[in-house]
Amino acid sequence: MTSIEKEQIAGFLDLTNDYLNSGYQTIHQVYNFSDDSCSQQNTENPENTDSLEIISEEIKKCRNCPLGNSRKNAVPGEGVRNPLLMVIGEGPGADEDAQGRPFVGKAGQLLDEMLKAIKMSRTTNCFIANVVKCRPPNNGDPKPEETAACSFFLARQIALLNPKMILLVGNIASQTILKVKEPVGRIHGKFYEYKSGDLTIPLIVTYHPAALLRNIEYKRPAWEDLKILQARIDSIVLN
Repeated sequence: MTSIEKEQIAGFLDLTNDYLNSGYQTIHQVYNFSDDSCSQQNTENPENTDSLEIISEEIKKCRNCPLGNSRKNAVPGEGVRNPLLMVIGEGPGADEDAQGRPFVGKAGQLLDEMLKAIKMSRTTNCFIANVVKCRPPNNGDPKPEETAACSFFLARQIALLNPKMILLVGNIASQTILKVKEPVGRIHGKFYEYKSGDLTIPLIVTYHPAALLRNIEYKRPAWEDLKILQARIDSIVLN
């Protein structure tokens, strides 16, 4: 078993415990698991290979939580390999559920414009995904057990893509990945780290594009967040 697999199992157990005890996520210890030896790893895949295509097919077949039975299409994510930036949102909405693609509705169109403003695009240097890969009913917030069921897929995508930066948009994405309870308004515009196994990737949080459509007051701070992000990416590229 790999360190990522162990971390996701531990995270699933932590989330389940939080859900049963209080219904809220709490901050947990950082696990530093190591990979098992090759002889102990999954014998069904002796070469220990993984790919975005394999993950996508697994997501499309997944029925590990109720969302798999209510969706029209699973939404694995899309973009380029080895991206400068990986954008992680909450989950698919109605348009995404219909098309099987992430961020294609009005919020997605705004996200594309936001990325364009900092020279980013899903067709050239970004990959876009969500915490959950299936649409929650009525676009509601995904439940802890639903985010936990999808966490292994997302962790594998991050490991394969190894982006230079991660942008978390919205409360669900930031609270799930960072394992905090604070809303975006308290944690946006600051740098954090995504750590898993040997990976350490800088990340930043901002408002979800859907929130910007509902409240224009969020547009200015979101733009400031994006400028901070662009400056960090430019420094990484130059170095």
